[in-house]
Amino acid sequence: MPNSGLRSTMLFVAGLMGLFGVASAAAASPGDPRLLGGASAMCLAHAPALVALHAGCAHFRTAALAALLLAAGTALFAGDLTMRHFSGHGLFPMSAPLGGLTMMAGWLAVAIGAFLPRKRDEDA
Repeated sequence: MPNSGLRSTMLFVAGLMGLFGVASAAAASPGDPRLLGGASAMCLAHAPALVALHAGCAHFRTAALAALLLAAGTALFAGDLTMRHFSGHGLFPMSAPLGGLTMMAGWLAVAIGAFLPRKRDEDA
């Protein structure tokens, strides 16, 4: 099982993603919602996934890796869209696609975890 600091960080990041998802949805509503709406959707979709990975961390072999990839990818993707909304330019060239690929790698880590022995099965 990952150390409690990593698990606490996972839950903390999930909370921040949820907060940012709701805040960006509210900020998107008066103007052009495309960029902030996309950032909001990514955060609100991945925050519950991080909570679930936190809850299953002791039994799910790839939970920590999946959480790291999902959190980093979501931050890059949503951060780029948010920066584009407020400043007219992204974080850095190709940051949104890199974030998207990183999120996909996180979901692949979840899928691969289905075929690996659970942690408690291996310890027995």
